[in-house]
Amino acid sequence: MQNQEEINRLKNVVQQLLDEAKQQGASGAEAAFSVDNGLSVSARLGEVETVEYHCDQGIGVTVYFGQKKGSASTNDISSDSLKETVKAACSIARYASDDAYSGLPDAELLATEFPDLDLNHPWDINAEQAINIAIECENIARGYDKAISNSEGASVNTHQGTRVFGNSLGFLQGYQSSRHSLSCSVLAGSGDAMQRDYWYSVARDAAALESARQVGEKTAQRTIARLNARSLSTRQCPVLFASEMASGLIGALIGAISGGSLYRKSSFLLDTLDTQILPDFVRIHEQPFLRGALGSASYDSEGVATKARDIVSDGILRSYVLSTYSARKLGMQTTGNAGGVHNLTVEPGNNDFAGMLKLLNTGLLVTELMGQGVNRVTGDYSRGASGFWVENGVVQYPVQEITIAGNLKSMLRNIVAIGNDVDLRGNIRVGSILLEQMAIAGE
Repeated sequence: MQNQEEINRLKNVVQQLLDEAKQQGASGAEAAFSVDNGLSVSARLGEVETVEYHCDQGIGVTVYFGQKKGSASTNDISSDSLKETVKAACSIARYASDDAYSGLPDAELLATEFPDLDLNHPWDINAEQAINIAIECENIARGYDKAISNSEGASVNTHQGTRVFGNSLGFLQGYQSSRHSLSCSVLAGSGDAMQRDYWYSVARDAAALESARQVGEKTAQRTIARLNARSLSTRQCPVLFASEMASGLIGALIGAISGGSLYRKSSFLLDTLDTQILPDFVRIHEQPFLRGALGSASYDSEGVATKARDIVSDGILRSYVLSTYSARKLGMQTTGNAGGVHNLTVEPGNNDFAGMLKLLNTGLLVTELMGQGVNRVTGDYSRGASGFWVENGVVQYPVQEITIAGNLKSMLRNIVAIGNDVDLRGNIRVGSILLEQMAIAGE
């Protein structure tokens, strides 16, 4: 459900900015206007902790004088402020150095079709109702088992935004979107044996959220399962990344084939286009037109049309992930990914989570990762981890205080299977991923 009147109001402001940029002598310009409203509440131990209402707006304009670029922003939409903002951008551009690769995208690449992607579902909820949901969720988690000894609370968030983007090539479009979430985190155990875990649900439509009971129970179950965790001796073994952890693995791959990493020559996947980087059963593709999905969009942050496309098929890298600028630096064409990927989907296999545990047989299930130990230049990977030790496809006991290590290039090539337990709570849609072997550093 789109409020066209609100979209048109923002369009008028963006058009003013573009007209003003032309008036001040810019050879090209682009501008964006966003308005966001929301409510966030949190409760802990049955009491309200925070209630916050959000109402923000922001305007950004970028101007070009030939191949010189300048940008400025404001949150004041008065006529004088808009003129001053454009003036500031023009002043910056006039003193900037020429950049042969800067400029607006090619006009023929701009989006011309704008299907209804079902992105906007306002949640008619007030603070009292949101507080009641948060308290109910936390109470269910706290009352699930006597081992639950404390809580970090539960929170409910609802957000709605309107965004309009336009440029001097004649592109001027906008849309509204919503995003709602419910989360909870509790602690179990006592003394030095405390364990913490959490669960959350997120969706464009509040009706698609998991219930307070579901989130509370999953939070408690995950926390209790971590009690009496042990370390492991140092070893090499198969590793299964739970679906919520697997998205980080795929995110590292996307970062390595993104334009900025490539033109800076800071990627372990440099010069790998049209070569095998994954097993031949792996397909990774974008689905920007999925109705109601979190990453859906008919155009990127430059107005370039998005498209459903394969990034990897048969394990072969078919395309990079490029904006207009990075594409020009590489002598290529933008892939419509200014601002990121859109519902990046790793094609699932046939096994559910239980089936993936059976495939793992004996090895490590990773459910949490710590630290930033990923070197995008070399591919070296080393991160703190916790999870569960599995034998004969059955979870035996929780594991903590270990480090998993490998090299992303060989890790990606040594993927054994991908589950159909796909996590839909983000822009990367992937099931659990089983790797043939990694190094485990423990006791």
